[in-house]
Amino acid sequence: MESRNNLYPIFLKAKALHVLIIGGGNVAEEKLHFLLKSSPDARVTIVSPMFREGTLALATAFDVELIQEKYNKSFLEGKHLVISTTDVPEINVAVYNACKARHILVNVADNPPYCDFYMGGIVTKGHVKIAISTNGQSPTTAKRLRQFFEDVIPDDVDDLVQNLNEFRKTIKGDFEHKVQTLNEFTKGLIRKI
Repeated sequence: MESRNNLYPIFLKAKALHVLIIGGGNVAEEKLHFLLKSSPDARVTIVSPMFREGTLALATAFDVELIQEKYNKSFLEGKHLVISTTDVPEINVAVYNACKARHILVNVADNPPYCDFYMGGIVTKGHVKIAISTNGQSPTTAKRLRQFFEDVIPDDVDDLVQNLNEFRKTIKGDFEHKVQTLNEFTKGLIRKI
């Protein structure tokens, strides 16, 4: 078995997109929690016949639109990303097919064949954000790696980012020269153990 991860990581401006979460259970709440933790200004709508108390609290705190109804494909109108978290496989497959017909990126939770993207582990320290993917194979491993990096990356790494940004602004020359100068300046940050 080939162990290769061909996924291409991107960082989305979730405020500029409209995300739809279908389902109101534990998985929906978890997806909403981590989406808002990483992008508190994300534009999110959730459709479900019921919502957990934690979901209701998040919706109030972050201005999430809640629609207390059963899923209907009309809810896909104007959405850019869809996350389906229901425990009814037929609904999840219908969501997937409707999204594909509309060219909407879709993730059916815990069902990799029905995913255009995965929501991996994310570490955020100021302006530094690291995304972790296990290619949909082990969300638990991504979670543990996230916890590890949260512990080992210093909280003041943002100071380094800000200082290097100010230094970069003072460098004269073309892009290649700036990259070479920054590489030379920062190589001492990496110590071989």
